[in-house]
Amino acid sequence: MPVALDVAQPGFAATVEALRLHSWKLGPGQPMLVIDQFTDADFKLVVDDLADVHVNSKDGRFYLGWFPTGRPGTDGEGWVIAVTGTAKTRGYRISFDTETPADIVAAAVAQVLATAQPL
Repeated sequence: MPVALDVAQPGFAATVEALRLHSWKLGPGQPMLVIDQFTDADFKLVVDDLADVHVNSKDGRFYLGWFPTGRPGTDGEGWVIAVTGTAKTRGYRISFDTETPADIVAAAVAQVLATAQPL
């Protein structure tokens, strides 16, 4: 739906209602919202000696890492999602910090998993 803009008035026009504060979801939440999306049939889950969780697809092209206290060598990286590319198309990597709500990470993982097509 197009929005009409009055260019005769400089700056933004806003009401007090539009400027009110919002409440935003904060804090890491429940990581099992992310982890529970994976099945033994298609993925391998490993918990290492630091209690970090690593999930790999059996074909080796998908990786999820959860680092509850932050990934070593990074500045608070808590989640990593990576999909390996092919000879013709580059892969990608997404990361979230330790305080990103698990709901947000779960939504990103669900979208990535929805794109998977068996060959």
